[in-house]
Amino acid sequence: MSAAAPAYTASQLNPANDNKRHRGTVEEMEIRARFLIAYASKHSPVTVRQLFYAATVAGLPGIQKDDNGYNAVQQQVLKLRRTGRMPYAHIADLTRFMRKPRTHGGIAEALEETALLYRRALWRDQPFHVEVWVEKDALAGSLTPVTSEFDVPLMVCRGFTSETFAHDAVLQWADIGKVVHVYHLGDFDRSGQDAAADLEKKLAGFAAERGLKVFFERLGVTLAQIYALDLPTREPKRKTTADQRWPYSFACELDAIPPDRLRSMLRERLEEYIPAAQMRVLTAAEDSERTLLHAFARHAETL
Repeated sequence: MSAAAPAYTASQLNPANDNKRHRGTVEEMEIRARFLIAYASKHSPVTVRQLFYAATVAGLPGIQKDDNGYNAVQQQVLKLRRTGRMPYAHIADLTRFMRKPRTHGGIAEALEETALLYRRALWRDQPFHVEVWVEKDALAGSLTPVTSEFDVPLMVCRGFTSETFAHDAVLQWADIGKVVHVYHLGDFDRSGQDAAADLEKKLAGFAAERGLKVFFERLGVTLAQIYALDLPTREPKRKTTADQRWPYSFACELDAIPPDRLRSMLRERLEEYIPAAQMRVLTAAEDSERTLLHAFARHAETL
């Protein structure tokens, strides 16, 4: 394997900028392909940016720690998927979706679909209402397996959250009538941290107007995680006056946390509310109720 510059780590927070372009050889491209295919298969669903950070940590040949490196990974992943070497399902993308009313061919079909989709309300008897808010659309696909399993709302902020989105969220909390715990996931940079602070302020303000209690925690990325996990970092933006007030000489994107570690962090926090043993009991009850719905559907077919 060709030598490559080491990835940004917590011990290398001010790396030199290497702007030289590197055109990969056939051998290097295959090395990269095999790594990307294996990593996506093991950790799916993943985002392209998560693959990019994994590639820089692994020191893959020709993958620079800049936009050129990201573009190289993006283009190669696209080619691998189009040629059938990487399944499309291994890459997460919840930024686009279809809107269409759900329709059925009859009562039996509707009952059968209800049985397939049936989920128990896991939080009905819990004293808290828990939500996960994530800064980026693309990462929603990586987190959905955990939030779906635990029946927890996953809210996508897309940077700074609008007044309307925050206000509507609090209106739903008022209907639920429980203490609310919000876990936020975003970049460790000026924009990401300011967006998190702005969201916390909006949610707390609207909640206070309705006498609701809300606890807000930044689950990631934190400074402690950057050092503890030795996460890849990048140079912070310094274009605006606000950017120039960022007190650190580095920044770190949420995508830098390996997908399995990110899901594990979230799972560990949610299991504090619904432990594994309790989840098994709830899942068994859900399976039993789903079987009953299937029986109703079969009976409807005879009507």
